Amino acid sequence: MPLIRALPRALLLIASVFVFGIAQADDLKEIAKLANQGQQTVALERINTYLAANPKDVQAQFIKGVILAEQNRRDEAIKIFADITSKNPNLPEPYNNLAVLYAENGQYDQARKALESAIKTHPSYATAHENLGDIYARMASEAYDKALQLDSGNTRAQNKLALIRDLFSSAKKPVMSATRPITKATEPVKLAGVKPAAKSAAPAAATVNTAAADSADANAQITAAVEKWAKAWSDQDVDTYLASYSSSFKTPKGESRSAWENLRRTRISAPKSIKVDVDEIKIVMDSSTQAQVSFKQSYRASHLSQRTGKTLVMINTNGQWLIERETAQR
Repeated sequence: MPLIRALPRALLLIASVFVFGIAQADDLKEIAKLANQGQQTVALERINTYLAANPKDVQAQFIKGVILAEQNRRDEAIKIFADITSKNPNLPEPYNNLAVLYAENGQYDQARKALESAIKTHPSYATAHENLGDIYARMASEAYDKALQLDSGNTRAQNKLALIRDLFSSAKKPVMSATRPITKATEPVKLAGVKPAAKSAAPAAATVNTAAADSADANAQITAAVEKWAKAWSDQDVDTYLASYSSSFKTPKGESRSAWENLRRTRISAPKSIKVDVDEIKIVMDSSTQAQVSFKQSYRASHLSQRTGKTLVMINTNGQWLIERETAQR
């Protein structure tokens, strides 16, 4: 059963809480970008170097905790977020991340306490409220399981347990993902005093037009790939759905590809019907063979209807755009 929602992929603490120098902010954005692209090892090395020079930088500590969590180094991540909350008890986000990690460890009571602390410091923090509801649902599920162990004929417990499982059957457990840098486009560098030769003007224009055409073509291919993935999900065509993922796809919890595929096959096949729509698709090309695709996803099944943000990292493999990484934002 999926438990709770990880934090949105954004630098939640920058600007609203802390003031950084330009160089520091750029360093953190670059590190966050590396993590967002799945380069956790490099990102961790960079953040450790940064923290060696800036040991009290809470935003850097926060990013390090998220990176460690992505690497399934939960105990280390818990230690970092616990330290942040002890020194900065007014910040709700570290409490929420603690809850995510505690829940993944099966420590639901501690997860509940962490979320209650987040809500106490920030009563309008919707993510924490929703996560707390999921924690209570998980605790209820365990209680009903226990009741059925003691009395397998308890139909009321069976019905309640089935209701909870059905509620979460199609939702995918989100992974605490690396924070994403602010997506403001970088201005091109202008070289003072350098004027292009008149003869080169036409070739330059042709190059720009070709690049624009290539970009438009890539965007169209990526959009078509995303829509094909969503249609396969709606049609409960599991084979086509799974074929939308690259062979190097990073599974949510670090499980084997076969284990992840078996879980997805079960969850997609179980509901009587599924309807998945995607809109507000935005594509950022990291390179000619990699892109970040963000969109709004509407999911409807028998007992569940939800609208979430989602980000896919897609790579071009033999002319096909496939999903390398998938993250949901609640």
